[in-house]
Amino acid sequence: MDGQRPRDGQRSVVLLWNDEPGPYLAAAQAEGLERDFEFVTAPFPGEPEEAALAQADVLLAWRPPKAMATRARRLAWVQSLTGGMDQWLASPDVPPTVTLTCARGTHRLQMPEHIVGALFLIAKQFVPIVMDQRDRRWTRRVNPTLAGMTLGILGLGAIGAEVARKAAAFDMRVIGTKRDSAKVPHVARVLGPDGTDEVLRESDFVLLLLPATSDTRDLMNRARLARMKPSAWLLNFGRGDLIVDDDLVAAVKAKTIAGAVLDVFRKEPLPPEHPFWTTDGIVVLPHVGGLHPTRDRFVAELFVDNLKRFAAGQPLREVVDRARGY
Repeated sequence: MDGQRPRDGQRSVVLLWNDEPGPYLAAAQAEGLERDFEFVTAPFPGEPEEAALAQADVLLAWRPPKAMATRARRLAWVQSLTGGMDQWLASPDVPPTVTLTCARGTHRLQMPEHIVGALFLIAKQFVPIVMDQRDRRWTRRVNPTLAGMTLGILGLGAIGAEVARKAAAFDMRVIGTKRDSAKVPHVARVLGPDGTDEVLRESDFVLLLLPATSDTRDLMNRARLARMKPSAWLLNFGRGDLIVDDDLVAAVKAKTIAGAVLDVFRKEPLPPEHPFWTTDGIVVLPHVGGLHPTRDRFVAELFVDNLKRFAAGQPLREVVDRARGY
């Protein structure tokens, strides 16, 4: 169904199931897409009404509606509001005939800035400095420079490439892995997935930007954490299940690695009893890496482009490869 209109000569019905449909409606109206599409909105997180799902040809949503396969039989294409597609691909309610597209690339600005912020948080000891102020304690700390350090990026996609560009401005050396090992600007060495251990051994910071697949789940286990430098930090802005939680806690407590900054977790919100909260050396970010005040505008641009392609029967952008898992 890649780019195929389901009903010739009629307006396709687009169901916008999200909490802020305004930017998407405005972007579609600006392109005159009401000629080709009828737009229906449904508030999130409440489930869409039966009638709305039953008539939908296109769905824009954060996650699959319950029993989508039986309640949305006309559905031809789903545009996810996120880059990660774990819950869509894992759901039995998403028929294989439905084309899935994701919001890949829409985090290219805000997420690299959060990652750079995490690097400075670590290297410049900003958390201890703030705590010193709270306690009215004057402690002059001598901090290393990012210049000359090695940043290893596992998953050199669009976000990783932008992080590499920014890191190069700080005179950092960047290495990393990519599925096809093609060259990436500002990256000194690009290896295939089989070069993961080499990246771990050489890096002062290891950044995870991988999707969740059968090959990447539990990637950072006890054995791989032990391959990192004792002075190295792990940053996870990819998927929560890339890390074996208990193994990371043990590695930080034992000083196998220096610490970790985590923005994604296996279960969100992170349960209050989880040891990540209380382990010295682990910084918990509440999944803010992709957030941005006008993020919907970026996703709406992608969605509108795909709507035009859908109406014209052209291939859609950012189609998810179900076999690869992203």
